Amino acid sequence: MTTTPAAATSTARQERWQRFRANRNKALAAPYGWLTLTSFQWLEDSPATVDLVPGLWSTDGTDSAPATTAFLTATASDGLTLVESGEKVEGTISAVLADEESLMWVQFGGPEGNQVVVELAMRGGRYAVRTRDAASPVFTGFEGVPTYPYNPEWEVVGRFEPYPAPVDVPIGTANPLVDGMHRSVGEVVFRLPGSRHEFRLQAEEEKLGALTVTFHDETNGDTTDDWRKLSLARPRPDGSVVLDFNRTINYPSAFTPYGTCPMPVKNNSLDIRVEAGEKQPYPA
Repeated sequence: MTTTPAAATSTARQERWQRFRANRNKALAAPYGWLTLTSFQWLEDSPATVDLVPGLWSTDGTDSAPATTAFLTATASDGLTLVESGEKVEGTISAVLADEESLMWVQFGGPEGNQVVVELAMRGGRYAVRTRDAASPVFTGFEGVPTYPYNPEWEVVGRFEPYPAPVDVPIGTANPLVDGMHRSVGEVVFRLPGSRHEFRLQAEEEKLGALTVTFHDETNGDTTDDWRKLSLARPRPDGSVVLDFNRTINYPSAFTPYGTCPMPVKNNSLDIRVEAGEKQPYPA
């Protein structure tokens, strides 16, 4: 039987999608990745213990002044070592991060002393620690993210309409105590199967001019997480962009309650069911 050019193109696209899915699942299963998170805890302004981690943790922040430095005080018996060098932590060490920065700071536990990595993070002007445990059952039991079947109809061509200058839009995040900011660089305009009107989604710019759109749709809370995101290649010279909703993915907050992932801006909602891309990883 002769394969038509259209069928060959469809097969090639599906094969590229399958490679995309394999790489996506491989990235999620990386050591000390999002699937290993087991806690998120704010640090106080005086040395104190935190759950699941040895040592005493604190910052120099107060109610009237933002924190600039985080501190950890430990003894040799705590078994903490620096992730970067493997050096034992004895006494007090400190670190300084800018907002939204993270540092894989110390580690402990297990036969090699590195079962748990403690991440220091600065979020919303406050320091927090997150534990990343290689023995987390979410990580050890991961078999891939469930998805809708590949459907070429969910790959559409749209256009990008850039703003004269980026606009910073305040947003919420997966953590109600952390505020976020969406730097909108323009709008992606497109149509979808089953809809008679155009959609407009505010986009953020990524490396090399690529775009990301974060959105709600009618599948959220049913078959998909509360919001998802889609990456787009850099717009073509004529402003056209390709949106392949088969490549829609979850934010880390779909896999763990310890993320601080950004929510969509207010108007980034699609009033149809986008039955493409990743589903809820842990359906009820």
